[in-house]
Amino acid sequence: MLKKSIFILLGLCGFLLTAQAQDSLSFKNGIDNPSILSTHHFGIFSSRINTNFKYAPPEKTTLAINYTSGNTFHPFVEAHYPKDPVVRKKLSQVIWYSRRFEFLDQELTPADYLNIVIDAIIKEFRVTANIPINKQHELAVTLRSYLITNGKYPFSLFTSDESIEWFHSNVAGGEDPFGRRYYGLNQVNFNYLDRNGNTLQLNNNDFFTGGLELTHYYYPKLAINKTRNIYLNFGTHLGWNTSKYNASLDAGISANFIKKLALKNNYELNFAVGVNTLAKNIVNFKEVIDLGNSPFLATFEGEIELTKYTKKGNFNAFGINYHAQSAYNKQDESNYYRLIGKWREIKGGWQNGVYTLYEPLASWNFIYTYGTPKYKLSLFVKEDLRVNNAPDFQTGISLKVPIAK
Repeated sequence: MLKKSIFILLGLCGFLLTAQAQDSLSFKNGIDNPSILSTHHFGIFSSRINTNFKYAPPEKTTLAINYTSGNTFHPFVEAHYPKDPVVRKKLSQVIWYSRRFEFLDQELTPADYLNIVIDAIIKEFRVTANIPINKQHELAVTLRSYLITNGKYPFSLFTSDESIEWFHSNVAGGEDPFGRRYYGLNQVNFNYLDRNGNTLQLNNNDFFTGGLELTHYYYPKLAINKTRNIYLNFGTHLGWNTSKYNASLDAGISANFIKKLALKNNYELNFAVGVNTLAKNIVNFKEVIDLGNSPFLATFEGEIELTKYTKKGNFNAFGINYHAQSAYNKQDESNYYRLIGKWREIKGGWQNGVYTLYEPLASWNFIYTYGTPKYKLSLFVKEDLRVNNAPDFQTGISLKVPIAK
């Protein structure tokens, strides 16, 4: 039953236009992207913020159904964090892969310890209602949920281990560059022991609700809207995380800038940049898993989108999006941690399960959208820039339709 439901969602998901058609070509509401947030194994438990590149609130209440699938693979790795300042200073003078630290006990060699292994296809199902309050204010309500799978065909055609390793073997990357074949393809191994002794474990076909999000957007009316075709919007965000691993509240703010250029022959070009900051776990309802000790997640996003309108007034849009997010853990810990993994057996990336928690996450997103006054359908692919498999490759499809005036 679950697989049938996923198949139906795959046929439905995408994105849709919120504004009514007009005789002119102005019904397109800026860059109205699908959700392109990564299926990061820590990020899925928090209320991360999607960038908003629209000019104005939608004219009608609309419903967006988004589906995305991402492949994450981090071999088993252990980390020690010495507590002794003298030991920390000594280790900080040695490159991370040459550090030596032997843990004996908390009296002689005090240290925090964690281990992690992530091998799964993570699928996100996101439903959002965008509700116009007036011509300058909008409320968005989002429910997100996740499915952990082994990625067997046909439900993970592009993001499965087999597809990615075929690409590595036949196109780029070389044979088994990160050890997927060494550990075995198409399996789930999702285990994390945090430094407080708490365990996060997920298995094949585990399904959970990630949380409920409320967002308010304000679109100021400015003279430059008409004279320069420049638009701004500001958002406030509140997220209620409902999983048993991170029952908590998040809060954040966002700001976005969009520039529109009308070109000849029914072409249109939009440039946009956005920034946001999320304060994680401002309230914890019970003891939670340590999903990164940085209290904030900051994001920068930029996009260029070229649109071609058809004779019937519909449009095809192609967007290239750059997305960068701050690290999950505090950078100073990377100066002295000791990592232990199977570096001899794996060609590269054996350390990524911990190493990537101290690195900004950056990706390119390539987005195609077909829009009409009645619906909007979007497809996107995401590729990480740092080649750190967090996730490695991600695809998504989204549908958006008006549901009320």
